[in-house]
Amino acid sequence: MALRPLALLAALSSLSACAHFGAQPWQRDVLARKSMQLAREPAIMAFDEHTYFSKEAASGGRSFDGGGCGCN
Repeated sequence: MALRPLALLAALSSLSACAHFGAQPWQRDVLARKSMQLAREPAIMAFDEHTYFSKEAASGGRSFDGGGCGCN
């Protein structure tokens, strides 16, 4: 009989352990810093993606593909 409440407690605690509430308002200023961003220069990142997808002849959802040197 003591096993049933213990199993219920384990099941409820495992469900609540997977909850993610996101960043709190006081944490968002840290995440918005320029040093925390993946691409510091969006133009350079766009050029690198264009070159990569042109050379690989693959489309990355950017509506262009092909093969060659990556120049226009």
